[in-house]
Amino acid sequence: MTVHQPLTGPGPVGPAASGHSSPGAAADAAVAAILAAAVHPEPGAPRGVVVDSPPGAGKSTLVVRAAKELVAAGERLMIVAQTNSQVDDLVDRLAEKGPELTVGRLHASDARPAPEALRHGNVTASGKVGDLLEQDVVISTAAKWQWVKDVEPWRHAIVDEAYQMRSDALLAVARLFERALFVGDPGQLDPFTVVGTEQWAGLSYDPSGSAVVTLLAHNPAIRPHRLPVSWRLPFSAAPLISAAFYPYTPFRSGTGEGERRLTAAVRPDGSAVDAAIDEAAEHGWSLLELPARHTVRTDPQAVAAVAATVRRLLNRGLTAHSEQGPTPLTAGRIAVGTAHRDQAAAVRAALAGLGVPVDPSAGPAVTVDTANRLQGREYDVTVVLHPLSGRPDATAFHLETGRLCVLASRHRHACIVVARAGIAELLDEHPSTEPVQLGVAVKFPDGWEANHAVLAHLAEHRVRL
Repeated sequence: MTVHQPLTGPGPVGPAASGHSSPGAAADAAVAAILAAAVHPEPGAPRGVVVDSPPGAGKSTLVVRAAKELVAAGERLMIVAQTNSQVDDLVDRLAEKGPELTVGRLHASDARPAPEALRHGNVTASGKVGDLLEQDVVISTAAKWQWVKDVEPWRHAIVDEAYQMRSDALLAVARLFERALFVGDPGQLDPFTVVGTEQWAGLSYDPSGSAVVTLLAHNPAIRPHRLPVSWRLPFSAAPLISAAFYPYTPFRSGTGEGERRLTAAVRPDGSAVDAAIDEAAEHGWSLLELPARHTVRTDPQAVAAVAATVRRLLNRGLTAHSEQGPTPLTAGRIAVGTAHRDQAAAVRAALAGLGVPVDPSAGPAVTVDTANRLQGREYDVTVVLHPLSGRPDATAFHLETGRLCVLASRHRHACIVVARAGIAELLDEHPSTEPVQLGVAVKFPDGWEANHAVLAHLAEHRVRL
């Protein structure tokens, strides 16, 4: 498999998101085409199948189904994920959905998989790949797979969260398989590296580029498939997220207008916090806006507003109504998203001070974390501290498109954004000034455009604190 470095790949194939078929029919048609290409490729077909997926479109379900069908067709399979938590989640899902399969969990010698991954009788864990070669499916991280040697290559592999995989990581593991299904979300955070990458920018061997973008650039015969429906995002959210972050690969919600709603058992107390909650319950979005001011990163007033919002969400006894039936909004179904770890720590401390559970080891708790760690997770309601709130400048970190996309796309029912006024003006004062580099594709939309699009929508649901 050829692995080099990027330009934009050809447009995706699959049912159009704007077609007239039902969401279920459109999704089924897309999945059928993907499985046909991955499990029963035509002679001479490219050795890679790429699947672009919006948030909540069923990536994990597709991976499990593809794995089951490949094994049923007589194939042994390796699966590559990017983090240990992703690996353990896949092991758990695959072992539960495919009890007839034998699953190997390859792990580091000094690590132990999560209990959820080991609770199934058809799962075998080992730090040595030789102990797992007879398993139908072997799953591990890219970081672990790169050290595997002296084994016969697998005919098939699945790479999960492939857009978050660096091209150097793909190059290190590509020798282990002949064909691969790459599944990922092109709108999420770019691959992470702790070293500067300017010296490689625009070069065909840039190790920090996305594995999928690199793959498509040097394998033009591969045309990405697309999952056209988000089953997570409600009708109120999908149009905004699609337009702001996926302009070339649009998608729609699997639910219609009014199919999901939030109701409260306790009447509002007249506060701005309760007004923001009611606005989000009715429209799916709200912006709780503090006065404009430059602040430290852990802005005490913004942190307090986030904590007060979560406290009131629990106090008011909300119920989430959806196609799955009514469900009480408990602490475990609420998340707080931030840009920085110190902001998350400040919010956790503020929530603990209000008696809100934040320790998952003690029972259902509110999740408080950064966009990087919330990636791939799903909640009924999210409260987001805007990355640009109170800042004197708009840096590349805070303008990264994927960061805002993750924060704004974790919810099934409603998202409440807490921010100081003045972000639109900040953006206008700090337009994107990243240098243009030869050979590097311009990412579209950029963070400046995406932030303006989201802010324009949130302005319609503003509540001033």
